[in-house]
Amino acid sequence: MQELHDAPLAPLTTFRLGGPADRLITATTDAEVIAAVREADDAGTPLLIIGGGSNLVIGDKGFAGTALRIATTGFELAGTTLELAAGEVWTDAVARTVEAGLAGIECLAGIPGSAGATPIQNVGAYGQEVSSVITEVIAYDREAGETVTLSNADCVFSYRHSRFKAHPERYVVLRVRFGLEDAAGLSGPVKYAETARALGVEPGDRVPLAAARETVLKLRSGKGMVLDPEDHDTWSAGSFFTNPILTDEQFAAFHARVKERLGADVLPPAYPAGDSHTKTSAAWLIDKAGFTKGYGSGPARISTKHTLALTNRGAATTEDLLDLAREVVAGVHDAFGITLVNEPVTIGAKL
Repeated sequence: MQELHDAPLAPLTTFRLGGPADRLITATTDAEVIAAVREADDAGTPLLIIGGGSNLVIGDKGFAGTALRIATTGFELAGTTLELAAGEVWTDAVARTVEAGLAGIECLAGIPGSAGATPIQNVGAYGQEVSSVITEVIAYDREAGETVTLSNADCVFSYRHSRFKAHPERYVVLRVRFGLEDAAGLSGPVKYAETARALGVEPGDRVPLAAARETVLKLRSGKGMVLDPEDHDTWSAGSFFTNPILTDEQFAAFHARVKERLGADVLPPAYPAGDSHTKTSAAWLIDKAGFTKGYGSGPARISTKHTLALTNRGAATTEDLLDLAREVVAGVHDAFGITLVNEPVTIGAKL
């Protein structure tokens, strides 16, 4: 277990932003993770868990406490059952399941971060969510002081949310188990319209696993959503805001604002989201509120490839980034009456 003091945290995040931690511990086994968590809790020391750093915004002053970087490894495949250690690189794990001929997470290719973060955020993209294939999550329960195994139902998954996100100070994910599908080398049914178009198939069709993964990687790359140290459009947390889910009444009010602002013939994106709820597009809202690709003149700007990504152009501070985020939130609310919610976790900083 490695220990550093006054340790830079910016290099551990995809934004490459944030000040140092008083102490940084890197744990490579579950036992080391648990020992570090217990030590911090027993001493009453603030604790920051870091995985891949792809969903993390750290304040410029850094973190006054212990940062614990989870660097555990473990990829265990038995039939269609997969168990990943929390520190496994997610993109590599997806590639290995595709090579093994198993479907279920192939459309989640290219998402930066670690396996342990996927159930926290209920990671999803291009028609797949991890909640549809996660069977169990093994976590250290800081409140009970013991390791627990939570079933899929116990995780209380919803759109970009889970039990772990609802109680961020309680659980430290150690391992995640998945139930994948052997479909004779084919993907799961293609659900996302953009993916289906790119593959030249109809929604619901299956395609070779490798084709699904490669197509998603190409789509993500075109939006700056695959990490590339030479491309500042990828110095981001991917989608900075979640897609708003509105009640029927809220959607009607929103639709009225759209007509007033953009014209009676303009229809906003609308997707069913459960009883009496509709999901709309945060990217559409941002664009129509006037924040187009590349917006901004400072060191933090909207990506030139995708309006949902706020980016560090190389010399930004966390406050530069948050100033831009606040401007976008205020502008969208003024235009459409909807308040966008940030997807990344903020530490020592507030939107």
